Amino acid sequence: MKTVFITGCSSGFGLEIAAYFLQRDWQVAATMRTPRTDLLPASPHLRVLPLDVTDADSIAQAVAAAGPIDVLVNNAGIGALGAVEGMEMAQVREIFETNTFGSIALIQAVLPQMRQRRAGVVINVTSSVTLRSLPLLSVYTASKAAVNAFTESLALELAAFDVRARLVLPGRAPGTRFAENARPRMASTIPEPYAPLAAAVFENFQDVSQITHAEDVAEAVWQAATDPAAPMRIPAGEDARAWAAGA
Repeated sequence: MKTVFITGCSSGFGLEIAAYFLQRDWQVAATMRTPRTDLLPASPHLRVLPLDVTDADSIAQAVAAAGPIDVLVNNAGIGALGAVEGMEMAQVREIFETNTFGSIALIQAVLPQMRQRRAGVVINVTSSVTLRSLPLLSVYTASKAAVNAFTESLALELAAFDVRARLVLPGRAPGTRFAENARPRMASTIPEPYAPLAAAVFENFQDVSQITHAEDVAEAVWQAATDPAAPMRIPAGEDARAWAAGA
């Protein structure tokens, strides 16, 4: 029985990914900053572990508790919506610490065992905003685009050890906590001159004609984990697929 280790499982994509693999009889290590055992069905195949991806000790403890890991899914992330001019550098660093450096740190912690076994898959969940530039998302996009470039180079490093690295790029998912989690960082990140632009952006967010559902992301992660022929970049959701196709 294989084990998948997933970050950011308290809600949204991570929670759905954990449930998806659990339903398919995988061992699931579902990690959260504040563990909650009531979010997923009780199962002998499930372990809910505490994890802060910005803390080296927390990473080491979670990886050790999980045991052998066949698939690592870096899903944890924080949202950021604001004009560059209005963002404090402390905010910028916080976003990169979680979205970018946290993913790299987890990979460093897990790769030795995969390399030694000559088997494993690393899946980094980024965002379709890296496919199509949008205003007020520059810092967030940069943190995710860095992971894209990192992953594509990583895949070349790991090929000799039969370890795969893949990307899943979700689109916009109104049902997740992205906007809710980003809101506390928005208080001072949109200076008054940018208000008209922000109003237009927020209005555009109301368009739900093409969206990504959490199950779209879970299916894309499953494909990346189980199909050796899966492409490097897998768009997840109707909007993400349209953007990837250049629509």
